[in-house]
Formats: sequence, C-alpha cells, structure tokens
Amino acid sequence: MWLALTLAGALYAGWQGYGGRSLAAACVIAFAVLFAGELLPAARGVTETVRRALPAPIGWLLAAPILLAWFVYALNTGSLTAWNVAIACAYVLAPLALLSLAKGATGGVLDYAVILALALPVKLLLLRPLWPYPNGRLAYTFTMLLSMNVGVAGFLFVRQLEGVGYSIGWGKDWAFFIGVSFLAVAAVDIPAGRMLGFLYWAPGHAGWTSLPLSALTIFFFTAWPEEFLFRGLLQNLLSRSMKSEGAGWACASVIFGLSHIRNGGFWNWKYALLATFAGFCYGWTWRKTGSIFGSAIVHCAVDTAWHALFR
Repeated sequence: MWLALTLAGALYAGWQGYGGRSLAAACVIAFAVLFAGELLPAARGVTETVRRALPAPIGWLLAAPILLAWFVYALNTGSLTAWNVAIACAYVLAPLALLSLAKGATGGVLDYAVILALALPVKLLLLRPLWPYPNGRLAYTFTMLLSMNVGVAGFLFVRQLEGVGYSIGWGKDWAFFIGVSFLAVAAVDIPAGRMLGFLYWAPGHAGWTSLPLSALTIFFFTAWPEEFLFRGLLQNLLSRSMKSEGAGWACASVIFGLSHIRNGGFWNWKYALLATFAGFCYGWTWRKTGSIFGSAIVHCAVDTAWHALFR
C-alpha cells in the first residue's frame, strides 16, 4: 500500500507538469519517508518490534528521519530558512522532550500538553510555510504527515501508550459496527444539517471522477490522523484520567466537535454541533473495534459522502 500510493503520487505530480529535483525531494523522498512513518507502524508486529529495538529512552532516534525528510525537501525547494528550521525543529523535538519527561501513569498534564502542542499549530496553519512547493498545494498533506509522524514517535515509541489501536486489520463484527455508525451519522446529521441550512443537496457537484482519489486523500490525511488524535490519544487518555470510558468518550466527542468551530468561518456552531454527534459515533466505533482503522473508515465514508452528495 505504501509503495503503490507513493508511486501513484509521484506519477500524478509528473502528469501535472512538476519535475526535477524539487519533485524528487518533495513527492518522492519526503513523502515516502513521512508516509512510511504514518503507515508502517500500523502493520502487524511492527510497533512491538521497534519498541524492542528502540526502548523508550532512545525512542528519540525516530526524530532523525522526520527532520531529515523535511531538510531534504527544504534544501531542494528553496525553503531552508532559519525561521523554518526553528519551526520544524521545535515542532518535532519539543513534544518528544515533554513525553520523555512524563513519568508514571498515562493521562497526566504533560500528555495533554503534547496533544495541544501537536494539534494547535496545525489548526492555526503555523506549519504551512514549511511546505511551499508546489505553490502550497501539498501544504495540508505534508502538515498532516509531519504531525502524524511526531505523534506516532512520541506516543507509541517514547511514551509507549497502550490501547491506541494503531493497526490496520479486520475483526469479527467490524462490518456491523462500521455500518451502524455510518448509518447513525447519516440518519441524524443529514436531516439536522439540512434543517440548519448547513447541508445542501448537490450530488456530483465536485465531480464523480475525482471521488476515488478524494476518498483516499480523506482517509490517509484527514480521517486517519484525526482518529489517531481524538480517539487513539484523547479519548484513550481522558478515559484513563477520568476513570470512566463513558466520560472520556463524551468529552473527546465534544472536543472533536469544538475543533471544527472555526471551519468555514469562526463560531461555526452548526458545524461543531454536527461534528460532535459524528465524533460520538466514531468514538463508539473505536471502542467496539479497538482500532482507529475502524473509526477512520466510518469517518472517511461520512466525509466522502458529504463531498459527493452535498455542499
């Protein structure tokens, strides 16, 4: 999957007219390294093997390929400035430093501080200047990949948080849980969204031919990262801190909804309200499957249906 999608991305970029060292650095080297950092730890047995080879005190070594990927990109795309170096190094190293200081049971102040340090710069678009090539078109993709790599290195290998469900697989009754969750979101959010004037019926407005590519992009660069953050990390940690799975589930769902409040304009309470219910369903799927893969499939299906059928 990693090889096929990396090659497909490079071929698509070449078809769009990009080439030379910039393409090689951005779409082949940097993308391949960072996408591997997101995808490969989800393969069976990889996380356990890496943990044995790199115990928590030297999990810091995983920062090297992350920063190297960005430096290769920056050197070959004319974006290697002192300010960008400072931003990249701070974003990668500060969370790992905080997690290396965290001791004892998970769910402490430092764990939440790192989640905030990972999410806030992404939400405030502070990392977009790191990825100017080509014309900022890949800034979102690379930002999500960078954030995922730091989160995976920090929580899976430095903090060694359990119960994240960072795996790609398929279990018994997963189809039922995923189907029920998707239908619940559709049954509530579609009529509510239309009643609130948030959703407008417009099938095919974005073009049916782009739908497969859009679905892949949504899964790997929106659904998978958000499920890792809000379910694998936040709901997981809140449930431990509050000593209640239900309370952690509810709080994480509300925070997920509030994180959408500035999408399409600040104080977008309609979006936040609908996203809260969707997050509640994603959290239920994560609890039932024990994997962010299951909740990411539902999340991707909801966003893809929205992209295809509504404005």
